[in-house]
Amino acid sequence: MDSSNTHDGQKHGIHGVEPRAVHESQSQMAEVVLPNDANPLGSLLGGRLMHLIDIAGAMAAHRHSHSHVVTASMDHIDFRQPVHIGDLLILKSSVNRAFNTSMEVGVKCWVENYISGTTRHVASAYLTFVAVDERGKHRPVPPVTPETEDEKRRYEDAGRRRDLRKWEIGSRTKAKE
Repeated sequence: MDSSNTHDGQKHGIHGVEPRAVHESQSQMAEVVLPNDANPLGSLLGGRLMHLIDIAGAMAAHRHSHSHVVTASMDHIDFRQPVHIGDLLILKSSVNRAFNTSMEVGVKCWVENYISGTTRHVASAYLTFVAVDERGKHRPVPPVTPETEDEKRRYEDAGRRRDLRKWEIGSRTKAKE
């Protein structure tokens, strides 16, 4: 089997790291918000939502990489609306783009009113996960093959966010010197 370089800089074929479609990583989880997850106002704690977002993101990263993964960063999170005790929280995640050993995962959170059948978008986040083996060493991940226009947009946006992360890290390093 011949190997070739892709636009992500990975070699494919020899090591069996074949590209995967976004839909192969898509994950969904549901959680009913209980009193022990809420603040005194009856709203879901932000830290608890971040914990659930991390789990939902890891599910997509596991599905894409077929590997153990560790959270490297949570770049951005928007808390758009409060989530209340008794709400059914739905978290949907998928890998936006894969690099050498890391993956950007997008997570969107919805509250579903199971009586009326309506949903409302309550939060979104971008996380980076790194694939690791049993000893914690980084391992290569398959590239993402975006198929829909939305997936292609998210793929391109993920590249820009990665460039921005690298620039910010470089700026912080220079500021410390």
